[in-house]
Amino acid sequence: MSHPSDTSRRRVLVMGAGGRDFHNFNVLFRHRNDIEVVAFTATQIPFQENRLYPPSLAGRYYPDGIPVLGEQQLGQLIHRLHVEEVVFSYSDVSHQRIMEIASTAVALGADFRLVSSERTMLQASLPVISVGAVRTGCGKSPVTRFLCRLLLEEGRRPVVVRHPMAYGRLGIRGVERFTSLEDLDRYECTLEEREEFDPLIRLGVPLFAGVDYGEILPLAEQEGDLLIWDGGNNDVPFFRPDLELVLADPLRPGDERTYFPGLVNLVRADAVIISKVDQAEEKALETVEENIRSFNPEAGILYGKLEVHIADREVLRGKRVVVIEDGPTLTHGDMSYGAGIIAARENGVAEIVDPRPYAVGSLQKLYRNYPHLARVIPAMGYSDEQREDLRRTLERVECDLILSATPVDLAPLLKLSKPLVQVTYEFREVPPGSLQTRVRRFLSNQLNSGFSSLE
Repeated sequence: MSHPSDTSRRRVLVMGAGGRDFHNFNVLFRHRNDIEVVAFTATQIPFQENRLYPPSLAGRYYPDGIPVLGEQQLGQLIHRLHVEEVVFSYSDVSHQRIMEIASTAVALGADFRLVSSERTMLQASLPVISVGAVRTGCGKSPVTRFLCRLLLEEGRRPVVVRHPMAYGRLGIRGVERFTSLEDLDRYECTLEEREEFDPLIRLGVPLFAGVDYGEILPLAEQEGDLLIWDGGNNDVPFFRPDLELVLADPLRPGDERTYFPGLVNLVRADAVIISKVDQAEEKALETVEENIRSFNPEAGILYGKLEVHIADREVLRGKRVVVIEDGPTLTHGDMSYGAGIIAARENGVAEIVDPRPYAVGSLQKLYRNYPHLARVIPAMGYSDEQREDLRRTLERVECDLILSATPVDLAPLLKLSKPLVQVTYEFREVPPGSLQTRVRRFLSNQLNSGFSSLE
């Protein structure tokens, strides 16, 4: 059992995964002298434990910074650090799992808390369109790119602010501004970050990310006339949206009501975009539609698909291929395949090679932890060691070529000797024009309401 604190400050532990946890601390706790955050915990993302949230970000009440420890130590930490309150601060977690964690905290004498989304949203002076989801891997990034192209065509100057991916050295990541591919190296970006950032940089849209979104917001506002919040996992926006778009996935019907904070997003949404409709069964679509109407009858329902592209389709025909997919979609997103498998199926490959017998190092452990992964390699690269394991695995696989559906060109990044075919995928409205109409109506309303930035 935890013991009463020896100080007048309430002792809080923040559970996280290197993103929402730091934002909640910055907004709710950093400047309070009646609360002491004694530690963060980390999960979902590898190599995040045993770091330090640095004094430069933690503020004057934390001259030594704040330790980041493993979630598996939760019970010990509550006891050892005399924790009085556990604040849950990460995303894409089943409701069942949250209550298991809450029950552990309560049983050990700590209060358990979920923070209201409104309490941590920052107010922008520009219009904000947010792109969120009910689960990881619904297709947020393609929708964000779709919106950027549409807004540029409309004469707008969009700025994208990406949900944090606060990996590596936190001290250099307070505010990250990306306008060139060289910036990816400057901030020591992981493979996962490059997947998200690279396509937006190539669009020529200013992009911000980092750790301290109170500092990021005014800088982003100086560079355009409208902000797009590009969400991560199924988290709630950090900036208060004026138009809140949320994606649902009919390949995982029912998840929209059983994952946190995906259901929060669903209840808040102005419009829900059901993606991947071309891949879904009718019954699954009906389930998702029923759940949307049950929890948010006022939300508009839109539809879309992720259109897969390959420069030369004939090159795949009759080949033995190994498929790489977006990492988080497969791991904590629970998907067993993505655009790479779809491309392989549609273009007559002879065989999709099972990569598991060839896996080395961290990928061996990953396959043990995620047994639903059979015919794909998640593009994991949170560290140099993990990237090297990915490279070695790919080189070991007995195949004719690599079919890569991660948005980053892995061939030069990993210095691969095998031929690599790149799969890209973009969002398409079904029917065409439905999302465009919604966004154009939003822009018109913002002009009429007198948003000074759009006048």
